[in-house]
This record gives sequence, C-alpha cells and structure tokens, in this order.
Amino acid sequence: MKFLVTGAAGLIGSNLALELQKHGKVIALDDLSEGKRENLALYKGDFMHADIRNANYPKFLKECDAIFHEAAITDTTVTDRNLMFSVNVDAFKRLLIYAKSIGCKKIVYASSAATYGKGKVPMKEADRTAPANIYGESKVRMEQAAKAFVKENPDFSVIGLRYFNVYGPGETHKKKAASMIYQLYLQMAAGKNPRIFKWGEQYRDFIYVKDVVGANLKALKYDKSGVFNVGTGEPNTFNKVIEALNKAMKKNLQPEYFDNPYGFYQDRTHADMSWSRAELKFIPQYGIEKGIKDYVSVLKKKKRR
Repeated sequence: MKFLVTGAAGLIGSNLALELQKHGKVIALDDLSEGKRENLALYKGDFMHADIRNANYPKFLKECDAIFHEAAITDTTVTDRNLMFSVNVDAFKRLLIYAKSIGCKKIVYASSAATYGKGKVPMKEADRTAPANIYGESKVRMEQAAKAFVKENPDFSVIGLRYFNVYGPGETHKKKAASMIYQLYLQMAAGKNPRIFKWGEQYRDFIYVKDVVGANLKALKYDKSGVFNVGTGEPNTFNKVIEALNKAMKKNLQPEYFDNPYGFYQDRTHADMSWSRAELKFIPQYGIEKGIKDYVSVLKKKKRR
C-alpha cells in the first residue's frame, strides 16, 4: 500500500509515518514550520518539503491508497483568523480535491476536542459543537467540508478523528503548546516543584500518542465516513498526572499551586468513547500511569544520548 502523511514531522504525524512504513510505502510531507526533521530520524521513505497550501502533490504522488492529514496550525493562541483558516481549512479542501483527482478514496484527518469548547462532559460526537477559539472553529469547518465532500462523493471514506489531549515522544518542538505532561516533566526533571493552577483538580482526557496512531490504523480499516473521539474515556486530574510522573521519575516533588488568570480556561475534557469503540473498534491501550511510564523512559534515553 502507498500512504501520504501530511504534517509528518509533528508529534502525531511522525509517530504515524514510522508505524505506516511497516505496512507499505510512505510519502511524508511537512514544511518544517512547526514539525522537526529529527522526529523522522528513523523514517526510511520519501520526504516532501512543502507547504500544504500550495504543495505540488502530482509531482510526488500520482496514486495513493490512503491519505493521513495531520498538518495544521495547532497553537490555540494564534489569533490570525485568515492564517488559521488558510492552513487548516482551505488547504484541507484542496487536499480533498486532489484525493478525488487520483482516486484515493480513504482520507483520515485530524480534528480536535476543541470543537466541543467548554461543553458538557463526557463529550459525545453527537453533541452540538461550541468552539471557544478560532482553532476550534477551523476544525469545525474542516468537519463540515468533509461532510459536504462525502455527500457529493459517497464512495469515499473520509474520517475525522477528534483528538483529545495528546502527549508523547515527538512533541518537544511544540514548546509552550506541548502537553502539560511534558511541561511538568521538564520542571520536575530540573528538580523544581511542578506548578499548576489551584487546586490541581482540573482534568483532561490525556491520550498517549501510541494510542492515537492505533486509532488512525483503525480508521484505515473502516469503510464508512464519520467523526470519532480519540481519547481514553478516563480523564485524569493534574494532581494525578504529577503523582504518575513522581512514580515514573522516582521523585517526590509536591505541586505548587497558583491562581488561574484565564477566564476562558477549559477546566475539563472527557471523551465519550462508546461510538469509537462500537464503530472503529478502537480501545486505548495506555492508561495515564502506563503512558507516562513509557514516555519518561523515552525522554530519559534521549537525555543520555
């Protein structure tokens, strides 16, 4: 099989490209504006250095069995609406048109739990979307574009995966946009008390990147279209995250609490995974302790090099 992975040097894209190369030929695309080339150190396929807004797809790819679209602006603090929609929405529509032109009938794309905003929990795919920022809005627009495309092309399988709070190897380039798990790890690795908002009981549905890759592989086998949550269904508080980090790092650092200055802050995310389990047959393999233990072992090995 032949696969195209956009955003292939990012957190999810790189892990996905490395896994897919075990199953066929992979074309990795990234403009390296956010992703990091070293994330693909073990990648053996072709690399296309290009911007998804104007990439010359035909030059590199005249046939394809599946496209995994991970490229996007993921920084939720970006306020330039035109830029956000150009990269996240318009480029996606362009990719759908290209997929149709070469008869690639399987497209899996990255959506986000940001489509729910500060909605009720657990968050279900059938809930009304209520994005709280332009990043979330862009993902809603992508889902709408996919739905319209499938309506016109019912023989295509276009699947949106609403990623919840992803963490894992390959996110160091994201800096302030990296997961709280990575940021807390850095503080604790430096011997500092981890700093979190009072009183650490806010919670997130943290999902390990290896499980996210697993969800993409399940989507590859799914022959219909739709939108699916990709979380664990078991949210964890920041206090619990620190507890798991202490255990994995063999430390005993206590949280340092401070006031939350953000009125728009999302206090909780929690994926309802019933639809993903029933339809995609996706069952996460990494709980918070198992995921953090694996991640810490990777980070320690990297530090020793």
